[in-house]
Amino acid sequence: MIWLADPRAVGVALAGIDWRYATAAILLVFIDRGLMAVRWIALLAPLAPGTRPRAGALMRIFFISTFVGSFLPGSVGGDAVRTWSLAREGITTHESLASVLMDRLLGVVALLIMAIAGLMVAPSLADDGLIVAAMIGTLAACAAGLAVVFSERSAAIGLRRLERMPDGRVRRGIARLVDALQAYRRHHRVAGAVLVASVAVQVLRILQAWLLGLSVGITAGPAAYFAFVPLILLIMLLPITVNGIGTSQAAFVFFFAQAGVADAPAFALSVLFLALGYVGNLPGAALYMFSPKPFGTISRS
Repeated sequence: MIWLADPRAVGVALAGIDWRYATAAILLVFIDRGLMAVRWIALLAPLAPGTRPRAGALMRIFFISTFVGSFLPGSVGGDAVRTWSLAREGITTHESLASVLMDRLLGVVALLIMAIAGLMVAPSLADDGLIVAAMIGTLAACAAGLAVVFSERSAAIGLRRLERMPDGRVRRGIARLVDALQAYRRHHRVAGAVLVASVAVQVLRILQAWLLGLSVGITAGPAAYFAFVPLILLIMLLPITVNGIGTSQAAFVFFFAQAGVADAPAFALSVLFLALGYVGNLPGAALYMFSPKPFGTISRS
C-alpha cells in the first residue's frame, strides 16, 4: 500500500503535519478512552451486589487490556485479555465474557448507526455492492446478537439447538454465557445509556480523523469523514491483522479516493490514525509497566 501511494509523497505529507490539529486530536482520544472505560464499567450492572471489583481495579483492567490489544489481532485480542483479567478478580468467566461481548455488540451497533447515517451523507457509496453486502451482514449479525440478549424466546430457541451438541464443557459454557447475556434484559436503561455513549465515542473518533486530516492538508469536509470513517472502523475490527495495520491503510486510501483525496495524504492519514490509537493506549502501557502482576495470579486449577 505504501509503495502504491508513493513513499516519498507519504513522507512529505507526514513531515508537514500541523501539530495544532494533531494536538487537538490527541486530547479527543484521551476523552474517548475515558468514555469507553466508563461504558464498559456500566455494563457490569448485572453482577450480584458485593461481587463487583473496585472501580480502580476495573479501570486498570480496561486500560491494560487496550494497551495489550494493540499487539493482537483486531479487537478480539484486547477483548480476550479483558475477559481473562476480569475473571482473575473473582468474576465468573461467563459473566466477564458477557460484559465484554455486550460492550463490543453495542459498539458495533453504534458504528452501524453511524455508517447508515454516512450512507445518507454520501449515497454514492450505496452503489458499491461490496459495501452494501458488508453492512447487511453486519446488520444481520447485530440483530441476531441483540435477539439473544433481549429476547427470551430467541435465547430459548438457541438453547434448544445447543442441546444437539454433545454434553460437555463447551455446551455448558455456552449455556451459562447465554444466561449471563440474558441478564441484560433487566437492564434496558443501562444498555440504552451505553449505546448512546458508544455513538458519542464514534463521533469523537470521526472528529479525530477529521483533525488529523486537516493536519496533513486534506481539504475534504467533515461530511466525508462522517461517511467514510464508520465504514473504515468496521473494517479495522476484522481480526485478520494486528491492530488493523494494513486493512486500515487500504480502507483509508479506497474510501477517501471517493472524495478526490490522493493516495499519499490518505495513506498518511491512516498512519496517523493508527498512531493516535497507540497514543490513547499509553495510560495502559504505564499501568502495565508498573504492575507487578498485570493479569493477576493464574490458578493451577
